[in-house]
Amino acid sequence: MIRWEAHTCLPLHPDASFEPLERYRAAGVHHVCINVGMDMNPLSQILPVLAAFRARLRAEPGRYLIPSTVADIEHARNTGKLSVGFDLEGALPLLERPEMVALYRDLGVRQIHFAYNRNNSVAGGCHDEPQGLTALGRRMVQAVNDAGVLMDCAHTERRTTLDIMTHSRHPVVFSHANPLAMAEHGRNITDEQIRACAATGGVVCVSGVSKFLGCEAPQASDLARHMAYVANLVGAQHVGLGLDIGFSQPGLNDDPPGAFDPGFWWPAQAGYGRGISQMRYAPIETWQALPGALRAVGMGPQEVNGVLGDNMARVARLVWGAAAD
Repeated sequence: MIRWEAHTCLPLHPDASFEPLERYRAAGVHHVCINVGMDMNPLSQILPVLAAFRARLRAEPGRYLIPSTVADIEHARNTGKLSVGFDLEGALPLLERPEMVALYRDLGVRQIHFAYNRNNSVAGGCHDEPQGLTALGRRMVQAVNDAGVLMDCAHTERRTTLDIMTHSRHPVVFSHANPLAMAEHGRNITDEQIRACAATGGVVCVSGVSKFLGCEAPQASDLARHMAYVANLVGAQHVGLGLDIGFSQPGLNDDPPGAFDPGFWWPAQAGYGRGISQMRYAPIETWQALPGALRAVGMGPQEVNGVLGDNMARVARLVWGAAAD
């Protein structure tokens, strides 16, 4: 049994507090994937964050472990450590160079999606004109597969996600996405996308963000309803969890440098209001309430363990192991 948080967001600053990681540990989580950069973040911001996070995690080997394999996560679980991996949200940090994927992989980035809400030269974002995967995007999918990095489709528009799932030779995941049938929002995904993800052997990780759940104060029961929908559609073996909490720290500014326009990345017409400042998140402690909530929607013990981490571990064994092979 592994408890796997597929996506969460510390402040994108080298000095971001690791207090949320300690809360994850206290909640019984074994592996957390944290964001280290999005399409709006330049490398001058991403690389210091990645370097600082790596150094600070390695400085406390009794508490943390940066994994290369699922066996590393199992070791962390068995020794009371927290496994911490990284993800990128968008292809712009790759600088249109497929070989950048393996470089980020070597730095601990084990998961990536190609467009953060808006279109770029690789893929289409979910709050932009439909674009699909470009020719460069197809090469990027191959680079992600070759590097043994989890191919993520969160924040990406429908046509692009279907293209990615057609071209990927490995299972594909949505690290934080909810069914559109349960809550009407451009960030949510259709039944077609959910079925296509499952057909790759992948996992749809339900997000704990209020607007994507369709409620103002998310609780475990709200996530369980969305998880049950996906499970009833494609099977519980294709369901996971990515709370997508956006942590902030008073006095610490992690905005991108320069002329940053939140309204472009989180457009008001898509239902964001003032950027993402009004978002509400299911708390970390939701992890402790979820087993009961999942049982209440009809899941058995093995299905609960799968949803809370074993399903993502199954996919990672295959994808990360491909790089080792």
